[in-house]
Amino acid sequence: MHTLITTLATIVVPGVACLIVPYLMIISGGSRLERPFGFIQLLALGMAAVGLYMILWVSTAFVRRGKGTPVPIDPPARLVIEGLYRRVRNPMYTGALLVILAWAVYFGSFRVLLYAAGLWAALHAFVVLLEEPQLKRRFGSPYEEYLAAVPRWLPWR
Repeated sequence: MHTLITTLATIVVPGVACLIVPYLMIISGGSRLERPFGFIQLLALGMAAVGLYMILWVSTAFVRRGKGTPVPIDPPARLVIEGLYRRVRNPMYTGALLVILAWAVYFGSFRVLLYAAGLWAALHAFVVLLEEPQLKRRFGSPYEEYLAAVPRWLPWR
């Protein structure tokens, strides 16, 4: 059941935020989807590939390692702090933002860049105000140690 819920959640939530919304923003802004293919577009495709990998890795890690889903009503029973989580605390959100930024780079879309910035601000508020306090209550000192050791957004520490 966890696999089905996770699959649906991964298709619906990141699918809408990372694929449908940027696509609609680009076509509604009068941009054509045909672009000359150059280094910038190749860079954007690489960004998108890394972002998609991060999203898919997290989805499978929640089921396999956490024994739960990324959906708040069925969260992982175990604290997942391995794999991508050893480098960054929010790899799914980071991956999703990377995909959206790839759209902005590929099409040179300032509107999609603004969307990415707004989404990051909303995710940051959600993480700081709701998600992290809830995880502190659920997992206690192991999560507190994890917070001190791993950066929230960029794997630079």
